[in-house]
Amino acid sequence: MRALLVLAVLAAGLFAPPPPAAAAERYAGYVFFYFTGEGTAAGEQVYLAASRGNDPLGWDELNGGRPVLTSALGDKGVRDPFIIRSPEGDRFYLLATDLRIHGNGDWDGAQRFGSKHIEVWESTDLVHWSEQRHVRVSPDTAGNTWAPEAFWDRTIDAYVVFWASKLYAADDQGHTGDTYNRMLYATTKDFRTFSEPKVWVDPGHSVIDSTVIEHRGRYYRFTKDERGAGPDAPCGKFVVAERAKKLRDTTYDFVADCIGAGDISRGEGPTVFKSNTENRWYLFIDEFGGRGYVPFTSTDLASGDWQPATGYELPARPRHGTVLPVTRSELDGVRAAYP
Repeated sequence: MRALLVLAVLAAGLFAPPPPAAAAERYAGYVFFYFTGEGTAAGEQVYLAASRGNDPLGWDELNGGRPVLTSALGDKGVRDPFIIRSPEGDRFYLLATDLRIHGNGDWDGAQRFGSKHIEVWESTDLVHWSEQRHVRVSPDTAGNTWAPEAFWDRTIDAYVVFWASKLYAADDQGHTGDTYNRMLYATTKDFRTFSEPKVWVDPGHSVIDSTVIEHRGRYYRFTKDERGAGPDAPCGKFVVAERAKKLRDTTYDFVADCIGAGDISRGEGPTVFKSNTENRWYLFIDEFGGRGYVPFTSTDLASGDWQPATGYELPARPRHGTVLPVTRSELDGVRAAYP
């Protein structure tokens, strides 16, 4: 009887089984989620572009250049959108910073009295999205929760979610002291409940915007050195590359620093992805206060050698976001939904 009821529901179209894992379908392009900056009222929302087939450097803005997701919770502004595919391949989670700078420009206040939450949406097709979730991840001592990203850690069968926070002394409830941004992490299986956060990256100075990619059993991490450039920090305001055998290690080995120096004036918000068609990686670095994203490319992650890409056509004003490889059906789906 139960089986007949399930079949009847399926026939009525009231329930659909999850789509097959994308791993069964070859990747045929990329999607690019980003924001455009605090210079306009709508800039701190989620925008979307699609690649021209498997060209990682040729992009079309979708939805007429308008946001595809907007925040109605928290600060009602979202920055630094990050998209991850589930290990089964049939679900996506989009995370973003709960922050609105447009109209106030108060960066100091945002790091003393900012949000302790991240914004979360989920989807099975990159077109239809769940209700926005406003989820707390940071401790009471945190002044901000910036640029959340995630990576599936198969050793614990859970996602590791990481972000930057300034941490204040427990007795400094007014967050008046001097401190610096560290990278924290927590684990989750569903992006609803999270473990207690732990410090992941703390070199003794401010760092933000970590992103990770895995290759041949090594985790490559790219992080912005937030220090002002000077004699004591010649690579301040540029991206540093490191690697480790275990994702949650608190000590990664140095690979390279000053990535992009000479080609960009400064850099943050790195997003890294592998080519769908060759042994090549792309690292987009946000030249904040300048051109926005500028693409670099390498054929050897371990070398730390990143060269500027040429002949690229990115969306207008793309800022800190994520590039995600997708299948032909997924690419066609977003193009049809957001022409």
